[in-house]
Amino acid sequence: MTTLIVFSHRRWNFVWQRPQQQMTRLAARHRIVFIEEPVRGERAQLVRSVCGPQLEVLVPQTPLEAKGFHDDQIALLQPLLENYLREQGIDDYVVWFYTPMALPLASGLRPRLVVYDCMDDLGAFRDAPRQLRQRESALLRLADLVLTGGPSLYEARRDLNPQVHCLPSAVDAVHFAPRADDGSDPHAAGAARLQRAIDRPRLGFFGVIDERVDLGLIDAVATAQPAWQLVMVGPVVKVDPLALPQRPNLHWLGMQPYERLPWLMAGWDLCLLPFAINDATRRASPSKTLEYLAGEKPVVASAIADVVLLYGELVRTAHGRREFIDACAATLAETPWQRNERLLRGIATVHAASWRLHVQCIESLLARRLAPPLAARPPAPLRGLAAARAS
Repeated sequence: MTTLIVFSHRRWNFVWQRPQQQMTRLAARHRIVFIEEPVRGERAQLVRSVCGPQLEVLVPQTPLEAKGFHDDQIALLQPLLENYLREQGIDDYVVWFYTPMALPLASGLRPRLVVYDCMDDLGAFRDAPRQLRQRESALLRLADLVLTGGPSLYEARRDLNPQVHCLPSAVDAVHFAPRADDGSDPHAAGAARLQRAIDRPRLGFFGVIDERVDLGLIDAVATAQPAWQLVMVGPVVKVDPLALPQRPNLHWLGMQPYERLPWLMAGWDLCLLPFAINDATRRASPSKTLEYLAGEKPVVASAIADVVLLYGELVRTAHGRREFIDACAATLAETPWQRNERLLRGIATVHAASWRLHVQCIESLLARRLAPPLAARPPAPLRGLAAARAS
């Protein structure tokens, strides 16, 4: 059984997204060691948590102030990782990166394969580390396999490595599908309690609320249609909470458990993708589009390139605030015939985009690259990391 040593900028217990969906399923055939960014602690150590069969999460603790996989952290993290691998007897492994910032930690390792899952254009995000672009360039040169989170990222990376594959995020259709509330699910009760006092129609969003969300657009919709209730679900990250627009018909519910999201969505009349058009969204491919469709909800989205390309026939896309508001009004007024057509097309798309098929594709790509016997070509230490450490 090959071990996947995974370096991630996303915390396992944060929002449940692509890394968790992939790794919980890959754990059926691989041992997963999921390594998060370090947190502040009194001494350098690895805090280990078992999060499922064959899946362990490691949270490094160090006494340093530097955030993320910063240069200052590497000297402390490297021996922790090497000691862990030695103690666990792990010598047959693949190194998997969700963030290029962790690349220096692979120096001296002997993986059978290096995988880079480029799920987002991290260098375009607010407060991105200045070394990120340089480390990504080094990682793209070293990687044996590169996955991209959508077609826009694929087009931007395809010429930088001979093994780049477009692999958009998928959906857990069963999790988000409508279901009857039999009174036994506490998350159904929690969702009902949160929305009991909110009138209809409800226009909802769930996801991370950061620089990708167009707060001005949300405020414009709430102002133009005071009878519409906008329900915003998710953690606020890199945005001053005081900057969130406040209206009587705007409801900020904060981060909610993944298990509660389908029940919240069940109480919405329309789902929103109110993204800003900026550098952080230029190559974004929001997975929540499929989750909304799995919940059999109509969707109105900002005209993000990947949303238009992948789902333009299933959701209404809009350029600008006035067009977005008009699209919401038209969608809320859909006829029964339009609803049936939307549901038929949406269900077909959702069932063709399961995480099961997504992971089968990953397994096929891994198997193809791992096929030669280990003894035929002993793995060598990763080279060319000096530039990745440069500031």
